[in-house]
Amino acid sequence: MIGGVAAGLSHYFGIDTIWIRITLILFIFFGFGTGIIAYIILWIVTPEAKTTSEKLEMTGEPVTISNIEKKVRQEFETVSEKIKNVDYDKYGNQIKRGANKAGNSLGNFILCLFKTIAKFLGIILIITGLVTLVILLIGVFTLGTNTFIDFPWQGFIETGNFTDYPIWSFGLLMFFAIGIPFFFLTLLGFKLLAPNTKSIGAIAKYTLLALWIIAIALATSLGIQQASAFANEGRTVKKETLNIALNDTLLIKFKHNDYFSKDIHDRSEFKITTDSTNNDIIYSNDVRFRIKKSNENYSYIQIEKEAKGKSFSEAREKAEQIRYQYKINGNQLVFDNYLLTDLKNKFRNQEVEITLFLTEGTLFKLDDSVHHYDRSDNDFFNIDHDTDKPLYKVGYSEVSCLNCSDNTIINQDTNTESVIINKDGITITKDSVNSLPRLKVDKNGIIIKTN
Repeated sequence: MIGGVAAGLSHYFGIDTIWIRITLILFIFFGFGTGIIAYIILWIVTPEAKTTSEKLEMTGEPVTISNIEKKVRQEFETVSEKIKNVDYDKYGNQIKRGANKAGNSLGNFILCLFKTIAKFLGIILIITGLVTLVILLIGVFTLGTNTFIDFPWQGFIETGNFTDYPIWSFGLLMFFAIGIPFFFLTLLGFKLLAPNTKSIGAIAKYTLLALWIIAIALATSLGIQQASAFANEGRTVKKETLNIALNDTLLIKFKHNDYFSKDIHDRSEFKITTDSTNNDIIYSNDVRFRIKKSNENYSYIQIEKEAKGKSFSEAREKAEQIRYQYKINGNQLVFDNYLLTDLKNKFRNQEVEITLFLTEGTLFKLDDSVHHYDRSDNDFFNIDHDTDKPLYKVGYSEVSCLNCSDNTIINQDTNTESVIINKDGITITKDSVNSLPRLKVDKNGIIIKTN
């Protein structure tokens, strides 16, 4: 019955199939299994009857037209009978049940996949929401309040508060404006993780929504106030005459105060420190220095203090509250390399600009400390970095270095003509208030007459 060997032999020899099968079984029991071996060999070597003629030969019938027609008719009738007897409802229901089962299995798999993703997303939302709420809660207690501990960065934060509201109010606004959305994200995470979680209720939801809208509105208002604190610029100007003889050399330097700090690398930054009376102050190195020619018959110092404010009057008031000092000791001019202002004045881009106006013919030397703060016009004055202790002289339209390596001084006197030879050519000037026109010969040999 396995390979159809017994049925084929019974058809071929005209013997009932049952006798062939009994014979093979007897060979199995009394022939020590030879029946199995014989069956396998016959299964291999016996050809299968596929065509109608082969099937006729298998039954021992002659291959004639009538026999072929008879055989085909019998097979057709057999197939037709099988088709008639098929229970289509049964097989249709089986196919339908199979399709439903396959569809349900696929749907269950997709549903399980989405549930897994939802739970994973819920865990992420819960962790993110709780961490954010904890950070915001810490910010409320560390932003402008010293109820529990005085944090070292409170002074720095206070300098950036340009409104009349306390710093802790910013912490509360930040907590509500950012914390409420993250609170709802946390609730969403719990809902995804456990769908049966109870809701907090409509009253709580609408209350939190109202608080969030109020916090956003107040935060926007405070943001506008913060930005407007730098809307205008104010300045104060102080001038002081510098009595220095033309034949005397002016020495210029900057000094720092060891009590505060030697230097801040970025002059646009500032530090919070205390002065000798233990008051909180803002310390900055935003000090700029320029050398220009005086249009008067005397030299003088001009100190400009600048600051920002919501209005011109407020900006000017902040500028007036800047503390800056310098000293004149004989022919020595010593400037502070820093400015100070009280912490209550806030940081408003405070800066100091020093302009030293010198008359023509003035001699001066610069300390190395000046290099960090000089912002002079390069067309008028350039610091020489190659010469040790260079000596400068204010000319008609520029400052010249008298002892630099690329200059040769032929004659120098305050009341006579002087000739300077350098890389730019030859310059002949008369060093007096009512100087004669100056002559220049450049590297191309062109004579230029300038007034």
